[in-house]
Amino acid sequence: MRITDIKSLPVWVGVRNQLVVKIETDQGIYGLGESGLSGRELAVMGALQHLREFLIGKDPMQRGRIWQELYRSQYFEGGRVLLAAQSAIDIALYDIVGKALGVPVYQLLGGKHRDVIPCFATAAGGTGEQMLESIKLLYSHNWRVIRTMPLLPKPPASPDQWEPRDSIPYTAEWLVKARAEMGSDLTLGIDYHHRLTPVETVSFCSRMPRGTLDFIEEPIRDESPEAYAALRQQTEIPFAVGEEFSSKWQFLPFIERHLTDFARVDICNVGGFTEAMKVAGWAEAHYIDLMPHNPLGPVCTAATIHLAAAVPNFAWLEVRVTQAENLYSGKTGADDADLLFPIQPRLVGNSFPVPTASGLGVELDQARAQAQTWKFWEPPHYQRADGSVTNW
Repeated sequence: MRITDIKSLPVWVGVRNQLVVKIETDQGIYGLGESGLSGRELAVMGALQHLREFLIGKDPMQRGRIWQELYRSQYFEGGRVLLAAQSAIDIALYDIVGKALGVPVYQLLGGKHRDVIPCFATAAGGTGEQMLESIKLLYSHNWRVIRTMPLLPKPPASPDQWEPRDSIPYTAEWLVKARAEMGSDLTLGIDYHHRLTPVETVSFCSRMPRGTLDFIEEPIRDESPEAYAALRQQTEIPFAVGEEFSSKWQFLPFIERHLTDFARVDICNVGGFTEAMKVAGWAEAHYIDLMPHNPLGPVCTAATIHLAAAVPNFAWLEVRVTQAENLYSGKTGADDADLLFPIQPRLVGNSFPVPTASGLGVELDQARAQAQTWKFWEPPHYQRADGSVTNW
């Protein structure tokens, strides 16, 4: 079997693009992958064009060797753009091999450790009252692991304005209220989306009684492990870090020095199955569970389900289609992902059953996908009240 083509298929799902990659072979078997670098799809598509030129004619069964050639044969190895492209290719190759052998992808990774994949939900709402109502709604549907987002006490002067010091006391106050109202059986976390400095993070964490939060996700930027090491000494709230990492080497200090308690590995950024399994084994040796990042579409979800099934050290999978939010729905109310992916993983309650179909278990409506074109989307460019740039 040989690779005959690699196609980039940017599709619009919900509120932004998803970059699906299709690898075709001379035996009629094809595989699907997905790139995780949201908002920079054109850069990834350019990288895929480069990689396509020397992948044509390769044996897709040799996916480990292909990974090494993609990474090591360019001199300027790695980086988020190249690894986003490489991740999509690797996932698609595993899909092909699973289909060729007639087994689900997790069988290629050692078989399954669990029959269902437990998930966590994200509470919606920009005010404290809205957040608490969203938590109650999710709890009533048996969600017991719920992540919240930063709050502001009043709408900012501009939609692009975000002040950390306005958010800290108000968000902490409402998380204390949420814990008091919901009780101790709820696993409660918050994603600060690296919008704080270390000092601001300490200020935030110190405003809540012990036991309020079970994890804080990405409170600060991750370029400096030293900053996380310093922060680790100043709060006992567990960290969930790693969704931005594009290689096992970025995970190195965070695992070896235990600077994260949950590894937020993103299979569509870190290098696909080939690298994600290495990160998982490394994390297992340090008693760190995976809590995968999954903000994309059905291909990413399916790939992460197979990863989660195949590793012993797994906590929860992020899912963005719940009673509180649906990132897949378009403005008309139609579920774009359902139209584009007629066969895909489906939530049952608050977990995904481990699939039994060969490969990833995802099918794409290719005619619908090919009828679409890439659309410009840019994430928010936040600034503080003084006009300076801050993190989204």
